[in-house]
Amino acid sequence: MDDPRQLRRALVDAMAGAIAGGVSRTVTSPLDVIKIRFQVQLEPTVRLLSGSGAYGISKYTGILQATRDILREEGMPGFWRGNVPALLMVMPYTAIQFTVLHKFKSFMASSTKAEDHLRLSPYLSYVSGGVAGFAATIGSYPFDLLRTILASQGEPKVYPNLRSALVEIARTRGIRGLYAGLSPTLVEIVPYAGLQFGSYDTFKRWIKAWNQGNLVQKGVQGDDSLSSTQLFLSGLAAGTFAKVVCHPLDVVKKRFQVEGLKRHPRYGARVEEKIYKGMFHALWRIVQAEGVAGLYKGIVPSVIKAAPAGAVTFVAYEYTSDWLDSIIK
Repeated sequence: MDDPRQLRRALVDAMAGAIAGGVSRTVTSPLDVIKIRFQVQLEPTVRLLSGSGAYGISKYTGILQATRDILREEGMPGFWRGNVPALLMVMPYTAIQFTVLHKFKSFMASSTKAEDHLRLSPYLSYVSGGVAGFAATIGSYPFDLLRTILASQGEPKVYPNLRSALVEIARTRGIRGLYAGLSPTLVEIVPYAGLQFGSYDTFKRWIKAWNQGNLVQKGVQGDDSLSSTQLFLSGLAAGTFAKVVCHPLDVVKKRFQVEGLKRHPRYGARVEEKIYKGMFHALWRIVQAEGVAGLYKGIVPSVIKAAPAGAVTFVAYEYTSDWLDSIIK
């Protein structure tokens, strides 16, 4: 039988992760919607780096222009389009991610204590993040796909709600259609989650050492644990670093997710069915038709979103976990 303390720890990790993920996703939804609009837009947005010029003028050309257009055409609700499947995706995703992460670290450190986890090799922090991201992606992927489809469609809506999108995808693509783009997602999420969690632990170690150095320099004894500001900055740096490195694979994933689906002409050309034969072919086609800049469409809102999203997630997790620890005995 499992140790009751381990079951309690797993429950705390799952609940704290779900709450942290839900808060972070809701707060940063407007930036995510703008990012997705850029990523599924085939027309080049940067003429200097565009490729063959196969597509026409893009609807969205910059983050401020996109914000104005969405607000004018769809109102404030447009910035939270697809937030229901996003929450249905991110809450189990984050719950699974933090639970697997803690389990893996506990196994490698032979301890469930957070302070012992910080003593693990930095390489194991990166590996544990990758393992956690892989498990969480498999468990929540269909909701990620539905979120992309609903957030990318604009007005007038092609799919009025979550149910209609789900039925249409199942009818036209089959059940496998709910996992379109899973391969590039897994290729992306393992290094992304590994970099995010690994660099977060690394930044925490550096700041903790800095705190200890300050206490020694002042000749006093005190608490060297990280403040909420320091946790926020660690999460901010970790989220930004991971997103910049892995963004091209996120663009490829979004293209596979909307491939062959209906799209109103005002938002530009749609991604035709089976235009991409695989992940590497998609990367090549995007560079060929849209230039290298095509792989970084949406990078500005993505980075702006990733930094606070990472920070909010980690801070919300740390504080929610401590709170749940105090009430779940």
